[in-house]
Amino acid sequence: MMNDGENTAAPARSAGLTPSTVHHSSFCIHHFPRALLFDAVGTLIRPEPSVAAAYARAGLRHGVEIAEQEISQRFRRAMARQDEIDRTRHGGRTDQAREIERWRGIVADVFAPSPQVEPIFDDLWEHFASTANWRLFDDAADAWRRLAAAGVRLAIASNFDDRLERICAALPPLIDCPHVFVSSRIGWRKPHSEFFATIAAAMNLAPSDLLLVGDDLENDYQAATAAGWQAILLDRAGSRANAEVTGAAPAIPTIASLAELAFVQAQL
Repeated sequence: MMNDGENTAAPARSAGLTPSTVHHSSFCIHHFPRALLFDAVGTLIRPEPSVAAAYARAGLRHGVEIAEQEISQRFRRAMARQDEIDRTRHGGRTDQAREIERWRGIVADVFAPSPQVEPIFDDLWEHFASTANWRLFDDAADAWRRLAAAGVRLAIASNFDDRLERICAALPPLIDCPHVFVSSRIGWRKPHSEFFATIAAAMNLAPSDLLLVGDDLENDYQAATAAGWQAILLDRAGSRANAEVTGAAPAIPTIASLAELAFVQAQL
């Protein structure tokens, strides 16, 4: 749902956020955002069973047996190849047709040289469209409810396609999310700046008034801040924190759980 004309004239307080510095135990947000947006996959929701398990089972149903570990490796390479195609061939532009083409290419790379790629793709497309195959992360529902109850203006901003709205509608409390921004409808994929500019325009807010929480360093944190947004990196595994301790990575605003967003609610 990209239409976001309502409530844009509301003052910052009624939107649930006030313009002041916000302090986390490890960092501070210098400009209090007027809206908080979440990435979807890897931040709020996850597939269940895992991608590798789902691909392995789909392959078996069509007579193709590949170990899950091998599927994981092939999947990462296939994703990287499609990311490169999006950058070099499409310039970051996308739509529903491109998203379907993208996933067909990923499935083809994972299961090559099997002649069963097309039926496997159809199987997997429907699998990941089914709300039964998605779960909220354990920290997501409570964090979302607390922020919403405090009056924080919430939204979702994801590299996804038309299936995401149906998935969110089956996962309380995301069913109450008024604004689900997906790349296939925006016309641009993260990390392109137009993805972020289009959302800012739709929400009638300045880029600095928006804060994105996501688990991808390039697509979420770096791309959002480059577009003038504020951002927080979600690192549930703690790999970023370990890298910062050893000096292998610069310090950036990072949380290990969405529960840590209570610092926003506490300072309203």
